[in-house]
Amino acid sequence: MSDSTGEPEHRNPLAERIDSDPESVEHGLASLVLTIVELLRQLMERQALRRVDSGDLSDEQVERIGLTLMRLEERMEELREHFGLEPEDLNIDLGPLGPLLADE
Repeated sequence: MSDSTGEPEHRNPLAERIDSDPESVEHGLASLVLTIVELLRQLMERQALRRVDSGDLSDEQVERIGLTLMRLEERMEELREHFGLEPEDLNIDLGPLGPLLADE
């Protein structure tokens, strides 16, 4: 097959294997970024609970941490909705290790 200049058209097998649809790329990138943010949010929440349980935080600090974590969770929900993602879409399967994110 030739292009409009009469030159033979060269196929790029790599480009055929890579999904270069801009919407698909955006969705995949959003999913990856939100997965990382959700993992960090869960780690921060666990650390905060350990500190609360150990009793080394003031009531004001506990309140501030709780409010911050609630707001972060709300924002994550907004971002998932914006990109059309469900919470389970962010839980990457690590094969024999199981899912990346803890069930909440």
